[in-house]
Amino acid sequence: MRHVIILSLLILSFGAVAQTQDSYEYQSEFTWGVNKNTSGGLIGGLVFKKARKLSNDRILETFGVELMNVKHPQEVRENATFSGNLFIFGKRNYLYALRLQYGRDLILFKKAPQQGVEIKAVFAAGPSIGIVAPYYVEYQTEILNYPQYAQYNKSIAVDDILGPGRLFQGIGESSLALGGNLKAAVNFELGTIKDQVTGFEVGFLLDAYTRKIELMTDAKQYAAYPTLFLTLFYGRRR
Repeated sequence: MRHVIILSLLILSFGAVAQTQDSYEYQSEFTWGVNKNTSGGLIGGLVFKKARKLSNDRILETFGVELMNVKHPQEVRENATFSGNLFIFGKRNYLYALRLQYGRDLILFKKAPQQGVEIKAVFAAGPSIGIVAPYYVEYQTEILNYPQYAQYNKSIAVDDILGPGRLFQGIGESSLALGGNLKAAVNFELGTIKDQVTGFEVGFLLDAYTRKIELMTDAKQYAAYPTLFLTLFYGRRR
């Protein structure tokens, strides 16, 4: 009996040591992140991704959703003459991109226990839904000496503009533009806790639509929006 107890303790001790020394093995993970890209503002948008390992231990099947605010290259914020509020002169529409993505992550380097970096090559593609919402401005004229709201057009003088419209004003007048997206990136996972994921992803994304979208008045219209991006992400794995 005594020998059985000692043997059991040795097995448990060995199991505990093996558990602390194993690599970061996992079967699935869910991450969310904040994106900064060359076609967005200070914060480009939000990213969500679900991944699970396939039979090959180094390949993950991924399902992603991205919601981004896409801007025209010529957008510049200006101060309204009378109010001092910031607005974008000449802007006609917002473009919100809802991207669905299916892809593969290839693990290039696995993380060692409690240290190192896991590096993945990321490839994904899928449909894009562009939500084109009118950009409203608040303005007044000498004839009507009280504030009015309208989607920006060239008949509104820049000196009459008091600032942008109300939050989400005109969202009910949105139209849709269909398209697709393609992404290639490198993912760096830096976390030190086994069931948590922390890191960043850098890469290239092409968002293309079936028609040109008017974002600015008297400016070149685009149907495709290539971007470089950086995403900071956090999540959990099991």
